[in-house]
Amino acid sequence: MFTPTQARAAGVTARRLRARDLEHPYRGLMVVRPERPLEEEQSDADATPFARDRAQRKALLRRAREYRPLMVSHAFFVGRTAGVLHGLPLDPPEELEVGVCAPHRAPRRRGIRGRKVAPGLVSIREIDGLRVASPASTWAMLASELSVRELVVVGDAIVHVPRDSWGRPQSTAALGTTAQLHAAVDAGRRPGLHRLREAITSIRVGSASPLETEYRLDAETAGLPEPELDVQIRESSGRLLGITEIVYRDLRVLVEIEGDHHRTSKTQWNRDIEKYAAYIADGWELVRLTSSHIRGPNPRATEMVRAALMRHGWRP
Repeated sequence: MFTPTQARAAGVTARRLRARDLEHPYRGLMVVRPERPLEEEQSDADATPFARDRAQRKALLRRAREYRPLMVSHAFFVGRTAGVLHGLPLDPPEELEVGVCAPHRAPRRRGIRGRKVAPGLVSIREIDGLRVASPASTWAMLASELSVRELVVVGDAIVHVPRDSWGRPQSTAALGTTAQLHAAVDAGRRPGLHRLREAITSIRVGSASPLETEYRLDAETAGLPEPELDVQIRESSGRLLGITEIVYRDLRVLVEIEGDHHRTSKTQWNRDIEKYAAYIADGWELVRLTSSHIRGPNPRATEMVRAALMRHGWRP
């Protein structure tokens, strides 16, 4: 990345600066076009699970890095831009969203959407050398454009505690805490504050994917009992059988929500078969759901789980 002034100072000719392999992503900035078109990179990435999200984040990170030389020192990325950079389940924006705290002026440039933020309503983190609104601040600022349901999905992703390859929770790897989300809600008046206050009551630690959150919200609306989330299932001797996303312990019912990686990864597929067999042998009933059961034109997820719960003695 370089500016025309830097190029001329280095002896680059005007003809070279007009070459077709140079891009102008932002006024006053030039970059050398990648050897392979981005469309080809995207096509290659689509062959693997989660590739779309990874490719979108990679593309947005590239755009953000290209803009960084033009950013003033007090600017930072906000909104969906910040959310995607944090790895949250959001579609990337067409324009990079760049914020400044008042009284500074929001940037104005082609491809950039500037936003002015009250100083008390944002905290800043650094990602790969980029100044970015923190996950909790980003979540709160998104209230101006997201529904309550979408805010719960994003909030669940922020407070989710990942597990390592041994199944041990890694609390320091979480993007944020429920306390930080509450602090963002209480920080002051902002657009969509009423949606934040409603969403915060439904955010739970333990949902590992948007599908899990959406099932939980639908189950609550359908009047099903609230389940435990992200639970180690052990037999009476203490031997670990597996870790399951949604558990109705007293009724001995487990719910597994299977994304594409369960289908496309041979290792995951074999592990699932062994785990499910162990659950059934230990006396659990297992309900397996896919995205079609939750998001399809005729969603049946809560109906399927309700039937299993009632087989085990639950009554509405």
